[in-house]
Amino acid sequence: MNRKWHIRKRVFLTLIGLTCIILLAVALAFNLTMRSYIKSRVSEQLTTTSVKASEERRGDKPERSEDEDDKEDTEDDDDRKGGRMDDRPDRITGAQGNAILLDEDGSLLLVLHGDESIGEALAEYFRENGISENENEIVHIGEDSYAVSITDDPVKDTQHLLSFVDVTSLTALTNQINLMLLIVILAAIILSILLSRHFARSFAEPVQSLSSFAEEIGAGNLAPHEFRFRDVEFDTLADSMNHMANELQSAKQKQETFFQNVSHELRTPLTSIRGNAEGIVYGIIDPQTGGKIILSESDKLGGMVEDILYLSRMGRVAPEGTTELLDLREILSLCVSEQRAEAEKQGIGFRFAFDEHPVQLPIREQDAQRLFGNLISNAIRYAKSEVQLTCQKADHSVLISIADDGAGISPEDMPYIFERFYRGKDGRHGIGLAIAQSVTDTYHGTISVHNDSGAVFEVRFPDH
Repeated sequence: MNRKWHIRKRVFLTLIGLTCIILLAVALAFNLTMRSYIKSRVSEQLTTTSVKASEERRGDKPERSEDEDDKEDTEDDDDRKGGRMDDRPDRITGAQGNAILLDEDGSLLLVLHGDESIGEALAEYFRENGISENENEIVHIGEDSYAVSITDDPVKDTQHLLSFVDVTSLTALTNQINLMLLIVILAAIILSILLSRHFARSFAEPVQSLSSFAEEIGAGNLAPHEFRFRDVEFDTLADSMNHMANELQSAKQKQETFFQNVSHELRTPLTSIRGNAEGIVYGIIDPQTGGKIILSESDKLGGMVEDILYLSRMGRVAPEGTTELLDLREILSLCVSEQRAEAEKQGIGFRFAFDEHPVQLPIREQDAQRLFGNLISNAIRYAKSEVQLTCQKADHSVLISIADDGAGISPEDMPYIFERFYRGKDGRHGIGLAIAQSVTDTYHGTISVHNDSGAVFEVRFPDH
């Protein structure tokens, strides 16, 4: 099981770790760059010093025997100290380039340039540790540091020419810079800790507040909360959660209203059935008359229950069963045939405006009959003399229009006409139009209503 972290701790450690890595990388890069530059400059200075010392050695006197050279080396020490060497310090290293002459055992023979005590100290060092030719080496003598380069003496092979530069000040400068970098890094880490704690807190607190709000919503407390976050994202999330809470509250109220309406609508036919049944039992109501009323109310009750169950099924993501490509003209004609007898009782006629070619849509036949049957039944109920049905293809869509010549829908009822159990004037149980909208939504269509010479319901589906 993965270990779970608090978001505040995760943000805090991430920021601190990232800050430390960046600072250490910068410090390391600066230190390496500086050391490389100093080493390159010192190496260049040692090379120049070695070249000048070699030239000075070769330009002293004509070549002589070894005994004569050794004698002159010891007799004219003072005359040749620093003869043609440059006394000016290097502008980068701040030190002079110096040179001494050693014999094969490391003993000091001659100080070509520089302080004699330093030359003696270096000679003693190499006498104890041995001589090996190298291009660049750092030698530590006491608290001082020297960069040295050893080459063969151009005058005599058994002797060695040692060039050196005092890098004690450079070493001290490097140490001071490292110390300053360490202080800067520590100060930056402390500052980043403080800023990271503040940032982590400012990030975690809104999450905790919104999490608590979500728990309250889960517990059924749907009252909106007022949040004031500085971050736009958290503020947007809070608005979305408040909107969700309002929607849930609205759905909860609709559900309560739904059950109240269902209870009322079911109670009415049940009361009528019970009353007539008791009247028949006690001889108060004629059995034939009471039986007809019971059958009529039973049919109403059965139809209402069927509509409620159908409406609940249509609330699913996808309709049950397999769709088939149906000609909507035939479905409309079938629905009219089923309700023609009721329309004729009220003196209502039908007028059709259908396309000559098939108007097809992939839909379950039961859903299509429910949709158009409810709209036609609603139009018959409010029409004065005629219901007009239109079915055609228009603007890459399928348009079905059902219009009556009644009084139309009042402005007060218009916004709520598709809500469940909302009943307008002379309405039945307020489910038919809700079913019509549910079927339309399921098949990605739209349904709308407006008043013309009467109420006009328009249904549009994408043309497949």
